[in-house]
Amino acid sequence: MVAVPSGQVTLSDRRTQSSWPVEIAPFQMSAFPVTQSWFAQVTGRRPSSAQGERLPVEGVSWWDAVQFCNTLSRHEGLTPAYHLCVDAETTEWDTSADGYRLPTEAEWEHACRAGTTGPRYGQLDEVAWYQGNSDERIHSVGGKQPNAWGLYDMLGNVWDWCWDVYDAEVYGAYRVLRGGGWADEHWSCRASVRRRSHPTFRIDDVGFRIVRSTSLPRPVFAGS
Repeated sequence: MVAVPSGQVTLSDRRTQSSWPVEIAPFQMSAFPVTQSWFAQVTGRRPSSAQGERLPVEGVSWWDAVQFCNTLSRHEGLTPAYHLCVDAETTEWDTSADGYRLPTEAEWEHACRAGTTGPRYGQLDEVAWYQGNSDERIHSVGGKQPNAWGLYDMLGNVWDWCWDVYDAEVYGAYRVLRGGGWADEHWSCRASVRRRSHPTFRIDDVGFRIVRSTSLPRPVFAGS
């Protein structure tokens, strides 16, 4: 896990033509997307279509990702961040919990940028696997240069699930995806690009990475 400092990021919504600043508290983020070996150790499952211990786990839904977070938290004696009711398709996030969780999209973008202000934290071919250099396949984590905070594969390789609902008014329960993937054009691999999908969606270029809060607030339950 890598320490991510506090800061501020500005999010925007293309549909409503609005933007707003978000203050980010310090947190920790996994240096790499969750790998297939890590996912298998925690869950006993290997859902990916392309097999490899250090390949990012893919073919995982948003629900798979939050369940992984809770299971890993319990394994390490931490308080799970999520209260899940899969049958009812509802989730509450206990913001006072010290366990693992998905990043918010504001946290994700702040971590991706690592203090930079451009579309990427480095030259595209040096930091990301995307359609132009991936040979149409996923790659082992850590094969490209990290950003200034030591985070690898923030752009390209696999999209990362985030906690947030994309736009409930239009898309209902659809969740945010960030970062671009190995099959995407160069324009998808930018710090500000947002994608959406249903929380049960699984495909071979979507994975996730995990975070932990380091300065925990008083209990607040964020439901969905």
